[in-house]
Amino acid sequence: MPEIHDLHPRPQLVRDDWMDLSGPWSFAFDDGDVGLSKRWFERSDVYDRTITVPFPPESRASGVHEPAYHPVVWYRRSFQVTAAEGTGDVLLHFGAVDYRARVWVNGQLVAQHEGGHTPFSANITQALVGSGEQVVVVRAEDEPRDLAQPRGKQDWQREPHAIWYHRTTGIWQTVWLERVPSVFLEALRWTPDVDRLELRLEARLGRRPPPDTRLKVRLTLRGQLLSEQVVAVADRLVNTTMSLHFVSTNPERDDILWSPRRPNLIQAELTVLVGDEPVDSVRSYAGLRSASARGGRFLLNGLSYYLRLVLAQNYWPETHLAAPSTDALRQEVQLVKDLGFNGVRIHQKIEDPRFLYWCDHIGLLVWEELPSAYVFTPEACERLTREWLEVLRRDHSHPCIVTWVPLNESWGVPNLEGDPAQRAFARGLYQLTRALDPTRPVIANDGWQFVAGDLIGVHDYAPHGETLRDRYGTPEALDRTLRTVQPYFRNILTDATRGEEAVVLSEFGGLSFAPEAGDRWFGYGTVRSSEELLARYEELVQAVLGSETLIGFCYTQLTDTEQETNGLLTAQRIPKLDPARLRAINTRASRSMPGDILADIHHGAQDHHSAGHE
Repeated sequence: MPEIHDLHPRPQLVRDDWMDLSGPWSFAFDDGDVGLSKRWFERSDVYDRTITVPFPPESRASGVHEPAYHPVVWYRRSFQVTAAEGTGDVLLHFGAVDYRARVWVNGQLVAQHEGGHTPFSANITQALVGSGEQVVVVRAEDEPRDLAQPRGKQDWQREPHAIWYHRTTGIWQTVWLERVPSVFLEALRWTPDVDRLELRLEARLGRRPPPDTRLKVRLTLRGQLLSEQVVAVADRLVNTTMSLHFVSTNPERDDILWSPRRPNLIQAELTVLVGDEPVDSVRSYAGLRSASARGGRFLLNGLSYYLRLVLAQNYWPETHLAAPSTDALRQEVQLVKDLGFNGVRIHQKIEDPRFLYWCDHIGLLVWEELPSAYVFTPEACERLTREWLEVLRRDHSHPCIVTWVPLNESWGVPNLEGDPAQRAFARGLYQLTRALDPTRPVIANDGWQFVAGDLIGVHDYAPHGETLRDRYGTPEALDRTLRTVQPYFRNILTDATRGEEAVVLSEFGGLSFAPEAGDRWFGYGTVRSSEELLARYEELVQAVLGSETLIGFCYTQLTDTEQETNGLLTAQRIPKLDPARLRAINTRASRSMPGDILADIHHGAQDHHSAGHE
């Protein structure tokens, strides 16, 4: 049975005073969409089921397990909290509700939000009644057949088909309460500057502060004080730059910079002072690292870095998009690391912040990708852009994230070559992302038509290593492939021309393991034995590593997911192959960047070092 653990649901802005509302809630389907007119937010008699939050009603773990179309669902539960005394407030937080949510507390509407993968909050102080029982009600609307809605791999057909999966409706991340003072820190944004050895902080307060408000920030690394600063606070937004006083013991500064080999994390303590009185205290962390792409290379901390990624759906049989537990998120990260990959491309999903927490702490690079819509309309453009802005805001401070990917395989922009408006939208997402975060590479549309980006991602499911060598082995072969070969019936370069963009084979492989001829499968090539799977995997990876020009790869995929049986692990996270043999293949030297493996050998003893734990 899935378990809920107590890792804070917002790990980069932590207060001790919070309450997890996961667990049993009353629940009801509203297939006739009558709940609003009949004021279900004021009633208790219409809730005829019990659901375990945060597991979606389509999943077995929820206790409901109804995968059919149910566009509108309602949740209700009571909780005990005393109305804030004096100057304090109570906030109600939702990690993610798919897709459109309304929230009432004690019959009073306190929040509305659209977007199925991003968080929202409400100050519920004025809605609380005394010190007795409080009631929260959530209405979630998730139209299964709305193709203008960012939905990722959630199927719009009644039953999963091809590469799409069962849906995740309603609440699928943690719901939690937090008590805050009248002057409190609402959001933090950390931006590292490796060259200057500085951290820039943007802090936002929940309301305008009174006179004589100050913010005290203390940064440490493994107990060593790096910087301490007290900043005057005149408005809700506070900006400051902190120089890190650190004497490195090596020329590459591996003892302070964040990387998969050495995931050093700087611990932060922040205190809001009014006069000399501390009124709010939070804990946070940041990583000092840079990520860029130039001159045909991907650079981590200014040095060429070879990307060894695996595609991950992060979907579980019992819980769908929701994780079975926070420990399952940790195990997922550790599995990827143990298989010899240095990064993960989360596919068509915005992950729980606690997954990113473990990537930060264990040391795993992340490509973050927006779940797609499947039509190109003004409404789809608006929805995608709005949700992408919320993603960029939520996840900016995670050092593990090194690439933003707003579009995948032209999903939602199906006529990218023929329609100038679709090309303009893709370019616009690229430019918008670069404007809001110039510190990371961006790929406007990964895999197929390249219209804008700092990297070029190519998806090629050629079944044999020889074909991959012919297409990508030399600069001349790569140039020919990008200009004339259509690996998946799509031109890679449209009206764009390649400059010095680095090229990553960002999907390949996809070998389906089906021991019996009648086994259910979906993949890009089928093998019948584990020995054949290992041999074919080694053949494909070795061909990619042998390329003079590719600067990384992403193998499809980490786990079997519903009808897709092309994972290196089963859906239950059981390896199909010896992890040690996979690790040996994945960590071999690449021809385009042989020095990368020398660095791995040099730092091999510290592969699992997690300097962020103090």
